[in-house]
Amino acid sequence: MKSIVAAVVITLFASAAVVNADADAKKNMISRTDAIFGLHFDFHASQYDKEIGANISEDNIRMLISKVRPDFVQYDCKGHGGYTSYPTKVGTPSPGIIKDALPIWRKVTNEFGTKLFIHYSGVLDGVAVEKHPEWARLDKDGNSDGMTTSVFSSYVDDLLIPQLREVSTAYQLDGMWVDGECWGVKLDYSPAAIEAWKNETGYTDVPKSSADPHWAEWKNFHRRKFEQYLIHWSDALHETHPNLEITSNWAYTSMMPKPIAANLDYISADYQPLNSLDSARLEARYLSSVDRPWDLMAWGFSLPGDIGQTFKTPVQLQQEAAVVLMQGGAFQIYYQPTRPGYVINDIIETAAKVANFCRDRKSFSRHSKSVPQVAVLFPTETLADQANEPYPPIDHREINGALHALLESGYSVDLLPEFILQPMVNKYPLIVIPDSYKLTDTFITIVTRYVENGGNLLLLGEKCARLFKPILGVEFIGEPGRTSAEVLTSAGIVNESGVWQSVKTTTAESFANRYLYKDTNRDGETAATIASYGKGKVGAVYGPVCLNFANTHHPYLRTFIGDMASAMFKNPAVKIEGPAYIDISLRKTEDGKLSLHMLNTLNMQDANNRVSFDYIPAVRNIKVKMKVDNEPQKVRWMPEGKQLKWKWDNGIMTTTVPELHIHGAVVID
Repeated sequence: MKSIVAAVVITLFASAAVVNADADAKKNMISRTDAIFGLHFDFHASQYDKEIGANISEDNIRMLISKVRPDFVQYDCKGHGGYTSYPTKVGTPSPGIIKDALPIWRKVTNEFGTKLFIHYSGVLDGVAVEKHPEWARLDKDGNSDGMTTSVFSSYVDDLLIPQLREVSTAYQLDGMWVDGECWGVKLDYSPAAIEAWKNETGYTDVPKSSADPHWAEWKNFHRRKFEQYLIHWSDALHETHPNLEITSNWAYTSMMPKPIAANLDYISADYQPLNSLDSARLEARYLSSVDRPWDLMAWGFSLPGDIGQTFKTPVQLQQEAAVVLMQGGAFQIYYQPTRPGYVINDIIETAAKVANFCRDRKSFSRHSKSVPQVAVLFPTETLADQANEPYPPIDHREINGALHALLESGYSVDLLPEFILQPMVNKYPLIVIPDSYKLTDTFITIVTRYVENGGNLLLLGEKCARLFKPILGVEFIGEPGRTSAEVLTSAGIVNESGVWQSVKTTTAESFANRYLYKDTNRDGETAATIASYGKGKVGAVYGPVCLNFANTHHPYLRTFIGDMASAMFKNPAVKIEGPAYIDISLRKTEDGKLSLHMLNTLNMQDANNRVSFDYIPAVRNIKVKMKVDNEPQKVRWMPEGKQLKWKWDNGIMTTTVPELHIHGAVVID
């Protein structure tokens, strides 16, 4: 075994000559800022591997790169187990390395001017914890989980930074995608963590549950320390390798919703392999407003039940890609090569079709910016309070309920956390808050002033309504409680059972009633109100509409939420006549052209027993009305470039899109 590893180490250093021979190709490489499509390969090497790299070949990689033409490739380096798939001198190589794959990938990617990144697991490193127990994060009972390192330990300086420098130098890498980071970090009760807590706060006790004093401070302490760790290693890498393009998976996304402080070159995250389109819908709208280039990674396969990987079809991945492209981001696909390193033809063929789809849309998609219409709040204060770890994955059910209802009602919607929305509230004609029980006093004051000055605020739930009680024009009666509820909407009656707050109108007008039974002749109570406040309006629903819509997607409930939005926001900048499964996004292209993106979400995968599909029916003759300040010179349907017939009258442009298959955009010159 030692002789095998020694032989591969020789390959590591011999590879430098190969890499340098093609260094001129780097001049033609596309930066992560301008990239539109990439591929990701990782397989998390282990102590049980026996044939890593055995079947790696230049011809196989050359076939992949020539056919797909990705802007970048991310290849395996170190997985969560901590074993590397290259012959490291710093850490622990897998005993199963037969051939070092990275110099071969570097050689071929250089030939094609394709950037090469690595996948590397950061906070999660099982071997490091096993070999260095002092590096382990400990739980409240003093136990290690065998996987999570402590950001208070010397792991980052003794292994992570030296190893990333080693691999970057040896293979002249272009960047890295560091995984197992913010989502892997946990509350830490190691001696070093406790000492840092006491020194920083002066507290002598350490909280162990939400029932203990200083629980919120304890969580925020860990959030700060993780970010300091992130800043430290990214700065250290940039100091010695200034041209590296670096990110930490899920940092500064919806999972870590805060202003960017670390010196990351781009933001990236891999969304769910199941229920993928909805996962991407939320994340893309969050990332659309961050101040960095960004991309989202789709899993190229699903994991239904216990049957293992099931490849997604090209059509399915194109639909997922469109969600990202229509918000201005780049797209990448995650696959696993065979452990010997061979990339099968099915992957190559599918990736090529998706890559072409993305490139066809780059000119009017990449770096586009939203034209503010409806802002849905991503409530960071509430989510931080709910979380029992620093940055755990959260099921954003109520946020999705609000987002989906508004998208299905034909609105262009942005998803913004408080720190982004707060300074730009006046740009949005309508702000929607899904049920959230905790917002800062400053944010509440700013939003209240926004309404007073003419803005429109829609509160979807009794908890967030309570935070704006003084401006609602109602009296709250008793405490909220669980009850049967049937809400009468303009489309029909719909079950809305759950927790409701009883109210009595004072200056507000009742918008809808709820009933104990489907008999609407008796037992009616106010379900929703709209009130004037200053120059603006505030609407509120006093029950679980977001949660229930997320759980049912009932069209009557969508109509109810859409009717409330329409009553408050009467003249959006765009209206379409088409089915509810068309998502729209009103944007400006990078060169300033007004554009309306459309996505056909029909057949989207949203159940574990229907994980894939190969056909999306086209939607035809979609009527569009848009506010356009000046008479257009031409109106095109992209990416085909087809010129559309249009009319313009007094600032309103009308046209008809003949056919929407998966994604396209009306672009106005």
